[in-house]
Amino acid sequence: MNQISEGTTICNIESSVGDKGSYSRCSGTYATIVGHSDDGTKTRIRLPSGSRKTIPGACRATVGIIAGGGRNEKPIMKAGVLFHKFKRLRKRFPKVAGVRMNPVDHPHGGGNHKHLGKPGTVSRYASAGQKVGLIAARRTGLIRGTKTVKNAPEKI
Repeated sequence: MNQISEGTTICNIESSVGDKGSYSRCSGTYATIVGHSDDGTKTRIRLPSGSRKTIPGACRATVGIIAGGGRNEKPIMKAGVLFHKFKRLRKRFPKVAGVRMNPVDHPHGGGNHKHLGKPGTVSRYASAGQKVGLIAARRTGLIRGTKTVKNAPEKI
């Protein structure tokens, strides 16, 4: 890694020496080398998330961008395409919501309208059949009051 010049786009980056690559492995992703330490023992990279990370300079990486970018942008036009996509994953398709089921099939089922009819939070110590919804939730609802700008200049 310390032999690759700064500003190069790389992918399949090792986090520790010899782990065969752990960063930037998804289709269309890449990281950028920001800089090296003077002795070459550390390298700073910018990951696809935008965060910067320091890794050992002896780690390996592949130069370039991984192919297949934009793979998820094509719309899934019919359920049959999704069926074949999830066929190898067995029971993950179709996903039926609990409120659409009958009371014998799910704790959220039943009733004349699609609503839970009871709180969606459940205790961690509930039995296995009851444990659906928000398990041991610390808090629920919208998180409010977080749109404040940090380190904003004060008005004079």
